[in-house]
Amino acid sequence: MRFRHPDGSTVHLAYCTNVHPAETLEGVLAQLRDHCEPVRRRLGRDRLGIGLWLARDAAHALVTDPSALRALRTDLDRRGLEVVTLNGFPYEGFGAEEVKYRVYKPDWTDPERLDHTTALARLLAGLLPDDVTEGSISTLPLAWRTRRAESAHSALRTLGERLDALQELTGRSIRVGLEPEPGCLIETTGDAIAPLTAIAHERIGVCVDTCHLATSFEDPGTALDALTRAGVPIVKTQLSAALHAQHPHLPEVREALAAFDEPRFLHQTRTATAAGLRGTDDLGEALKGEVLPDGAPWRAHFHVPLHAPPAAPLTSTLDVLKTALAGLVGGPRPLTRHLEVETYTWQALPPEQRPRARAQLADGIAAELTLARDLLTDLGLKELP
Repeated sequence: MRFRHPDGSTVHLAYCTNVHPAETLEGVLAQLRDHCEPVRRRLGRDRLGIGLWLARDAAHALVTDPSALRALRTDLDRRGLEVVTLNGFPYEGFGAEEVKYRVYKPDWTDPERLDHTTALARLLAGLLPDDVTEGSISTLPLAWRTRRAESAHSALRTLGERLDALQELTGRSIRVGLEPEPGCLIETTGDAIAPLTAIAHERIGVCVDTCHLATSFEDPGTALDALTRAGVPIVKTQLSAALHAQHPHLPEVREALAAFDEPRFLHQTRTATAAGLRGTDDLGEALKGEVLPDGAPWRAHFHVPLHAPPAAPLTSTLDVLKTALAGLVGGPRPLTRHLEVETYTWQALPPEQRPRARAQLADGIAAELTLARDLLTDLGLKELP
């Protein structure tokens, strides 16, 4: 979906396909048919943006076979779909029964992460619509916190050089955004400033995920102002909402939270105390005894559907998303032009809230995009055909 900003530029809105992950090219093509095109039809749109996730094997098949890339581009066009952004964070296995810490491997200390991201950039340059010259890729924020990052900085400088060469070759500008996430070396947007200003490359910036922003109790205005002052480009933004518990000391709140403690994904949990941010690596750990102080609200890294906050006594951080979006695109010029709804946890919701059929999932994704569209038009952007 495209929108005209009051300054005349185009802002793109997509949804991320890691919600129905596939490891192979055949699986990606099936996604387009079984999921993406039905969402577009529900929205009554001739064109729908998707944030494509290409796992290692699918990316390898495309980058080694130009005819396969052309066929994918043709299939996208035929189904009324377009790609201006890729999710390059998960490498493989995102649909496994247990993902947890595996999602952070390989990290930016491993040469394979550089090679994979380079391949994604080449593919995106070939997938961009004819009238679009800039693409974006989100990636993990260097590594999980237990790793050292010196070689990661060198790898990102090399990536910047490769992206420069790619533009010279293709005329397409591909930018990569590190996505701050709780528990990683870059946990907050503030943590991103020093390494990114040290790298100092215009094609290497930050991807602001509003669920992660909220989980770490960052104030959106403060975060965006700091990035702007530091000259750190906001390559893209993932529109997402975290799980919020206002009174985690209450037994009924803990019981409600326990329903979201599931085995597939890591749900880092945080609380803001007078001494600073405190947290655990997973929601189940937070719920055990006195591990995490419960005198102030908790937030968990669980991507809650935008239009469907959990029932009381829990809620979502949709208000943080709204405030961030106003700062990102509500001003005289947009701070980013690539927006992506990323709710990959539909099938990780408590059982009674999960979609039971493809049609229900398509309905939910369409409802999320409708909410995002309405937020954008309320900010003065005009939806384009």
